[in-house]
Formats: sequence, structure tokens, C-alpha cells
Amino acid sequence: MNFIRHFLYILSFVFLASCNTKVSKPNVVIIYTDDVGFGDVGVYGAKLIPTPHIDALAESGLRFTDAHAAAATCTPSRYSLMTGEMAFRNPRAAILQGDSKMLIHKNQYTLANLFKDAGYQTAIIGKWHLGLGNGTIDWNGQVEGTPNTLGFDYSYIIPATNDRVPCVYLEDGKVVNLSADDPITVSYWKRIPKDTPGTSYPDARWNPEAVTLYKGDGQHSCSVINGVSRIGYMKGGKSALWSDENMAIDLVDRVKSYMKNHADSPFMLCFTTSDIHAPRIPHPRFRGATSLGYRGDNMVQLDWCVGEVMKTLKELGIADNTMVIFSSDNGPIYQDGGYEDGCVDMNEEVDRGHDASGVYTGGKYRIWEGGTRVPLIVNWPKQIKAGVSNALISQTDFLATFAEMLQQPLPQDAAPDSRNLWPAFSGKDAQGAEILIEQATGLKPGLALRQGQWKLIELHPPHTWGKPFDQRKIVGYELYNLAQDPAEKVNLTETNPDKASELKSILISAKAHTLN
Repeated sequence: MNFIRHFLYILSFVFLASCNTKVSKPNVVIIYTDDVGFGDVGVYGAKLIPTPHIDALAESGLRFTDAHAAAATCTPSRYSLMTGEMAFRNPRAAILQGDSKMLIHKNQYTLANLFKDAGYQTAIIGKWHLGLGNGTIDWNGQVEGTPNTLGFDYSYIIPATNDRVPCVYLEDGKVVNLSADDPITVSYWKRIPKDTPGTSYPDARWNPEAVTLYKGDGQHSCSVINGVSRIGYMKGGKSALWSDENMAIDLVDRVKSYMKNHADSPFMLCFTTSDIHAPRIPHPRFRGATSLGYRGDNMVQLDWCVGEVMKTLKELGIADNTMVIFSSDNGPIYQDGGYEDGCVDMNEEVDRGHDASGVYTGGKYRIWEGGTRVPLIVNWPKQIKAGVSNALISQTDFLATFAEMLQQPLPQDAAPDSRNLWPAFSGKDAQGAEILIEQATGLKPGLALRQGQWKLIELHPPHTWGKPFDQRKIVGYELYNLAQDPAEKVNLTETNPDKASELKSILISAKAHTLN
């Protein structure tokens, strides 16, 4: 009897202890890069760019070979990642200017809302490019309509891109280091009158001698900031200007500070790097790190950023309880905006032995596979086994996938195109999504449907910018078997008419109805 009593006492103690044990929520750090192609990372085949920190992340994590940004350009991809809705359903989801109205409606449910509802602190540090405000932005006061409106507790952002004005950081809706004596004015449609108060910056067209670092194309030939001609005109804010060559270090310092200040509570942090978007101006310590000009050097700088994040997590003792995700917003581009940074030989129009899209064709602005197929690494060694997955994955599916991971129900009508791919995300399912939609606007525009090895492209007229997808003329279809033809060289529409017809019907249905 004494033995039985003793055993029952121990059993009850163990039961009560297990009931009182709190399951620790993992921190989540999403490192979302810019214009990084499938072949820009060592573990994805890059030979001329050393990326030891990203490679280490992949070696202890799950590396995906068929993961996709939602679009071949940044604003649509970021919109889909944040909302779980394909960007072609939103007529305004094209590349936005620096003073554009917020693209995401304040009542839309976002990735940040999901994590807040699950009890997380949420932050975004880096590039935003999803618009601000309601049409008129007061850069000299509190900017309304920011990431803070959409579920982020903290934001420290580049308002649009590093080739657009205003060239300032915005922290929780306020321009950092702005002097009241030097108010900011921004214009994208006409030059700012000379009598407008604020520091004047040279006009690239009128003062070409002021362009001491990077001359851009016609679109990128407005205000000259830090020796670089940019998109748009700006006056004022001299004390608030960012340093292009210090940008990566500035953002990493903010990321490290945020993680240190929130190490004791679960957080979700989006670190949206400016690297490797043009104009590429790496810090001097990284210049000459590759034979690929500043584009390659910027990749080395990006790799250092990843290393700093991982080192900080380890120093804080929270690395084991942190899921780190590495990916890109679209495929690569060598020369963008007319900025010649030494990556390619402009006389021969070829790269120097480095194919940023790997075996795939195309890149940014193009509906070919290289436009959206990007690196995706999910690292959480305590929960996700290291390896390589060929599962079909879209960033649009992140929201519903994280909802499953967090066991957090989604509101009705939230994330209409986002599907729960947690089994694939965690390495337990090798297939992933049954179908996937890709989109591109620009040099080779259109929509595409992926189904396993098959890909059907619906071609749109070239250089269609901003026009809603449902109003665009369809100029033809192309069908490819990626298992046999990853470079999309052999159009199979005539030799496989039944498959082309089947996929065309699925794509028509997908355009008319949400995927979820």
C-alpha cells in the first residue's frame, strides 16, 4: 500500500507539473531580401559569390528548390506575402512611387495581425514599398497609414526603394533626424518650385555634373541625392538623409537592438533588406569581395547581415527557439534603372560567369521561371529537420501556413488565396501546393499556372504597367514541362493541346475565384 501511495503521489506530481509547463512560442525572423535570384546563393549554385552564412542557415535548415515569390516585381510580391491575396486581384498592386497611397486597406488582415493575435510583438525593419497614408503624406509630421496601422508594433522603414525619394528612414511614422528648419517636400510628377522652403538638391537633367556616383536612365534622372540620380524630386530633410553605403549596417544595428530588447517575449520580425536592389552601393569593407562588381559585393554584404542576425540570436540564447526564414521578393536583375555597377560587361551584354537565375530563364519583370523562383530556407533545427525539399511553395501561402503553426484561427474572408502548407513547410510533405499562380508586369508580362512539372503562361502585351490584369489583352499561351525543359525553351502547346487546354481552364477558374 505504501508503494502504491508513493507511486500515485509521484504520478500526480508529474501530471500537475506537465499541466503548468508553458510551451514556449518560437520567435520568427523573416529575412526578406530584394532582387536576389535563385542562383545568387552558394547552396543554390553560386560559384563566384561567397555566402557562408546563408549556406550555414541552409545546412541546418530546410532548403526549398521550387519556392516562389508571388510576382516578378517587389510591390506585388510584398502585398501577397502580407495579405495572403494574389496581387493581380488588386488593380493598384503595381510598383508604387515613394509617395503613393497605402496599398493594403487598413481593415485587411495581415501577417502582422496574425502574430499579434497570437500574442507576439511585431516589427518590420527595412524596405516597405507598399505605400503610405491616404493620398497626401505629411513628411514633416506624423505620417498616417504606415505598417503600424497594419499590425506592426514597431516599424523602421525605407518608405519605398533606395532609388526613389524621399531618401530618409521612417520610424513609427516619423522621419528620423528631421530638422523642423528644413521641411521635406516630395513630388513625382513635376519639379518642385525654387521658392519652396528646404534644402535644394541638384536636378540630374539640368546638373549632370552633380551625378558623381550613379547616373540613372530617364526615369531615374530627377533629384541627385548622395551623388546618385533618383526617381522623383525632393527638397529639404538634409539632416535626415540616409547614407547609402551605411544602409545595411544601419538596418542590421536596428534589427540587433530590437531582438535584444524583445528577447524575453515572443516576437515576429520582418527584416526586409535593401540589398541587393539598385543602386548598389556596398559599404567599403565589402567592395572588391567578388569579381561581379557591386552586385556581387552587395550579396556578400547581405550574407554578412544574415550572419549578424544569427550571431545575435545565439548571443541572446534564443537561437534554438527562433525560426529564421530567408527568401527574396522576386528574381534577379543585373542592370536596373540604368545604374551601371560593374556586374556585367555592358559592351557584350553578358554576365561574367555568374547566372543569377541558375538554370532558369529570365528574372525580375519576367514571367519566365527565373522571375519568381527564389531561394527559400526555413531554419528551426529543434522542430524542422534539415534537408532539401522540392515541394511547390508560394509566399502567398505564408499567412495560412503560419496560422496553422500558431494554431491561430483566421478571420472569415482573411487571406483569400493563402493555403495551409505547414506539412510542406515543416518538411513532412514533399508535394506542397497542387497549383501555384505566378505573375509579372514589365519586360515579359503575364500570368502563369504551375501544376507539378507543368507550366502554362498566359502572355500579355509587353510593357503593360499598372493596368489591371483582368483588363489586359491576352496575346497567347505557352506550355512547358519544367522537368524536361527547366529553361522554358520548347513551347509544347501544339504537341500537348489537351494539357494546355486543361491548364488554361484551371487558370481561368483561378483568376475568377480565390485559391483558398
